[in-house]
Amino acid sequence: MNKLAACRVAVFGIGGVGGACVEALARSGIGGLDLFDDDTICLTNLNRQIIALHSTVGQYKVDVMQHRVLDINPACQVEAHRLFWGPDTEDTVDFTVYDYVVDAVDTVTAKLSLITKAQAAHVPVISAMGAGNKLNPAAFEVSDIYSTTICPLARIMRKQLRRRGVSALKVVYSREVPMTPLDDGAESCRTGCVCPSDSPRACTVRRQIPSSNAFVPAAAGLLLASEVVRDLSGVTGAAGETS
Repeated sequence: MNKLAACRVAVFGIGGVGGACVEALARSGIGGLDLFDDDTICLTNLNRQIIALHSTVGQYKVDVMQHRVLDINPACQVEAHRLFWGPDTEDTVDFTVYDYVVDAVDTVTAKLSLITKAQAAHVPVISAMGAGNKLNPAAFEVSDIYSTTICPLARIMRKQLRRRGVSALKVVYSREVPMTPLDDGAESCRTGCVCPSDSPRACTVRRQIPSSNAFVPAAAGLLLASEVVRDLSGVTGAAGETS
């Protein structure tokens, strides 16, 4: 517990996966958390994101998550960063201050930038592959990116990481084939978002509103957190068994 309390972890992407991961890290006693996301909570998040409530719709995800973490552990040093990670912002974060980095963002460009920056700083990083449009929370597993199968996002990431000379990457992924959500044209959130928001990435500019069983992204987030806690604590197996 002292080891975990002395660690600082950065989580990029505070959605269905990242939100569950942050909560698990906070409840596990991680002493420092930096949260990165510029998005606000939307009505379409209610089915799968731990911070999405009618009372929080329209608020910044990092702000709501920060308040939740402090309610769990007031001693946690948690910082909220309203930042969209990408080529324009990648030089604004000093990765050397972190003991671990969690990638829970949802664009390939952002993931590639985040992973290469973390590895260049010699900071352990774990990455979430596709969790949207899936129904089976038991299908997730931890693997190296080059051992993954079926997941379309992992396939793209393998190709791009190989081009960048990245030889290994711990990921959480699912072998479940993603489904395509139905979109009622008469009541499409993409064409008429009703959420109060000043975010430039409202539903109206998204190609598809993701849909999942409520437990799917949470399961991925918990797996991410469990790997972070295990690696930072040194615990590798049953109680009492350490590396």
